Amino acid sequence: MSGPTTPGYAFRTLATSGTARTGILTTPHGDVPTPTFMPVGTQGSVKTMSPDEVAATGARIVLGNTYHLWLRPGPDIVAELGGLHRFTKWPHAMLTDSGGFQAFSLAERRQTSEDGFVFRSHLDGSKKVLTPEVAMQVQGKIGADIAMQLDICPPGDASRAEFEAACARTTRWAKRCLAAKRPDQAVFGIVQGGTDPALRRAHAEELAAMPFDGLALGGFSVGEPIARMHEVLLEVAHTLDPERPRYLMGVGTPYDLVRAIGAGVDMFDCVLPTRNARNGQALTRTGKIVIKQARYRTDPSPLDPSCACPTCAAGYSRAYLRHLFLAGEILVLRLITAHNLHLYGTLVREAREAILAGRYDAFAKEWLAGLEAGAADEARAPAAT
Repeated sequence: MSGPTTPGYAFRTLATSGTARTGILTTPHGDVPTPTFMPVGTQGSVKTMSPDEVAATGARIVLGNTYHLWLRPGPDIVAELGGLHRFTKWPHAMLTDSGGFQAFSLAERRQTSEDGFVFRSHLDGSKKVLTPEVAMQVQGKIGADIAMQLDICPPGDASRAEFEAACARTTRWAKRCLAAKRPDQAVFGIVQGGTDPALRRAHAEELAAMPFDGLALGGFSVGEPIARMHEVLLEVAHTLDPERPRYLMGVGTPYDLVRAIGAGVDMFDCVLPTRNARNGQALTRTGKIVIKQARYRTDPSPLDPSCACPTCAAGYSRAYLRHLFLAGEILVLRLITAHNLHLYGTLVREAREAILAGRYDAFAKEWLAGLEAGAADEARAPAAT
């Protein structure tokens, strides 16, 4: 089994609790304690938040979107202005995805071949060609600490033959990505295989034989039953190379994180906490609060009395937040985003503490019980707005 070779990067496990583990991912822009959640900065910005505000949630690594940054402002401009860290004023670690998921999602605008993706820009319709070499070149110019290989991500309802073909092509593209990588930039391989544990493990072994700095689990939360995703993660995640960080891409809810950390996952990203905030949905230990609902019209309570985020600590009431949301005020988007990201930061911090104490199972039961109770309450609540 080959190991990571990029200078300046390392991963070490500090403690385990069952198959959950906590560790340290070392990068040129600082150490990242794991498990960790990466807020998504699609355009080089976590929407509505400043870098200092994002860091205050506990985040020490954020994700940038290669597809969007490639199209606008362009990798040459980012490089000319000092790379993504200087360009965005984010001083901690950064990871960029390959752009492949966005290209693959453009079904009506995209053609796929062994060479890569050919698609039309959603901005101006111009033709773009995304190959493994281009994905590495663009990510190299953007200059995040960690780049992702270009991969094939089939939908959850794809056939067995499609999943097998996706694994095979992803492996071939993995070799091309490693050959084209910037020498001082870490690269993670992406494990595919749908919800077939045997196919996942076989693909993971192929990628683990290559000098990737980490291994990611891609192709989850793309239409498969969520319960099945959790089952497969429990079978597969802890079997990935223990010497490298394990990254679950694009997942998910607080419930998903608790389950996946227990399965052995170290890193997560998802747009959910920021996107849902902009839609007026606050996330708490006991479920969701849809702030526009009429029940909060005169509610003096903060979003979560036990929460230490700036929004709750300052005492902003649900009634005031509802008023701001219905009035279309930008402040409410910032306040709920700060709250949601703080919840995710709290979840992974408490998970690390629980693993160090050897009590992850008890921690998971507490969180899952609260979230499940909240979901039951939400199902019973009136939908009036």
